[in-house]
Amino acid sequence: MLVHLVFLPAMLFFGLHPKLRGGFYARMGCYPRDWLDRVSKPVVWFHGASAGDVSALRPVISAMREKTPESFILVTTLTNSGYVVAAGLQQIDAYSYAPFDLPWVVKKSVERIRPDLLVLECAEIWPAWLRAAKKYGTRIAVVNGRFSSKLLGKYRSLYRLIGNPLKLVDLFCMQDEIHAKNVIHLGADAHKVRVMGNTKLDTCNLDAHIDPNELKGLARDLGLRRRFVEGCAPESDPRPLVIVAGSTHDKEEQMLLDGYLRLRARFDGLRLVLAPRYIERAKTVAAMARRRGLSCAYRSEGAHEESVVILDTVGELRSAYLLASVVVVGGSFVPRGGHNILEPAACGKPVVFGPHMENNQIGLQVLLGRGGIQVRDAVQLEACLSELLANRHDRKRLGAEAQAAVSSAQGAGRACFRALSDLLQA
Repeated sequence: MLVHLVFLPAMLFFGLHPKLRGGFYARMGCYPRDWLDRVSKPVVWFHGASAGDVSALRPVISAMREKTPESFILVTTLTNSGYVVAAGLQQIDAYSYAPFDLPWVVKKSVERIRPDLLVLECAEIWPAWLRAAKKYGTRIAVVNGRFSSKLLGKYRSLYRLIGNPLKLVDLFCMQDEIHAKNVIHLGADAHKVRVMGNTKLDTCNLDAHIDPNELKGLARDLGLRRRFVEGCAPESDPRPLVIVAGSTHDKEEQMLLDGYLRLRARFDGLRLVLAPRYIERAKTVAAMARRRGLSCAYRSEGAHEESVVILDTVGELRSAYLLASVVVVGGSFVPRGGHNILEPAACGKPVVFGPHMENNQIGLQVLLGRGGIQVRDAVQLEACLSELLANRHDRKRLGAEAQAAVSSAQGAGRACFRALSDLLQA
C-alpha cells in the first residue's frame, strides 16, 4: 500500500517533467510484441538512468555482442535523452523505457522479457525490480558501481525500512576502492565486490573516427567555417578561437557568459559554444546571452557569425569538442559532482573544470596534472582560459597529455564483460 501512495505523486512528476515524460505504456511493462517474439537466449537486460549512463554501458554491450552474437540485448532507460542514445546503439536488439518500480509492474516486465542477466549502471538499485528478477532466477550485476560516501547514512536508513536490496545482487563491478568499501559497508557481500574501473573511459574511443564531412557540417551549423577549426587551416589563415562549454548548468552559464564578454575584448573573433546539460534549457540560455548584448544562435537552426551558439541537439557534444580550442566541463562549478571530463580529453583538448568533482573521482585521478586543469572559481577560470587562449603551443601540449592519459587508463569495459560472462555461465 505504501509504495502505491508514493507512486501517485511520482506519476504526476513523470507526466510533467520534460526529461521523463513519454513512454508511459513501456513504463507500465507493456513492451511491443514485434521484438519480444524475436527473443533468443541468453537475454541480457542493460539499464542506465540517463543519456550518460546508457553511453557508459556501450563498451560492455559491444563486447557482449562481439563475444556472444546469439544473445538478445535489451537496453532500458529512465529519461527521454537516454532513450535517444539507446535508439542510436547499433549492437542491441531492442530499447525501451524502464518499468516503474511497482511490484506488479516489474513482475509483468520480468516475466515478459525473461532476462538471464540484468545489468544495472552506477547506483540504479530498484528494490521491487531486483526482487522480481531474483524470484524469476535472473542473475543481477552492477557496473560502474558508485555509492557516495555522503549518502551512506541515507542509504542505511532506507534499507532498514525496505530491506537491503544489495543482498540480491550477484556481482558489483565498482569504479574504485572507495566505492567498493562503501557498498560493502552498506551490506553487500565482499566476495561479490570487485574493483573494475569506469567504462566511461572506454567510451572515449568508440567513435574515434568521425566522418570529416559530418564534422565539417557541424562546424558550418555552429557558424564555424573550416578556417575556424584549429589546426585545419593553413598557417596564413586567421584562426578565431573557440571555447566549448559542455554539460553546463544555470549559474555556470551566467559565469561563462560574463567571462566571455571580457575575454572576447582580448581575443578577436573568440566564439563560445554552450551545450547545456539539459537541452530543454536552450531557450533560457539563449536569453541569458541576449540580455548581455551578445548575438546568439541555435545549432539546430544553423549559425552564421553569432558570438554564442547553443548546442541544442543530442549526441553531438563529442564532435563539438573536436572543434574546440579549449573545453570547459560543467556540473563542476555548482554542487552537481562534475560531468564527463574524459570525453574532451580523449579528443585531445585541454580540459578545465571547477571544484565540485565528487562524482568523477576517476576522471580527476586520470587527468589532474595531465591535461586537466582544476580551478576554484570564476576568477581563476577566466585567468586560466586567458592563458590557454593566448598560447597555442600550451593548448596542443596539454591536449596531447590529456589524450595519452585517457588512453593509458582504459580497459574497464572488457574486464566487466569477462566478469559478466562468468556470471552468466555460472
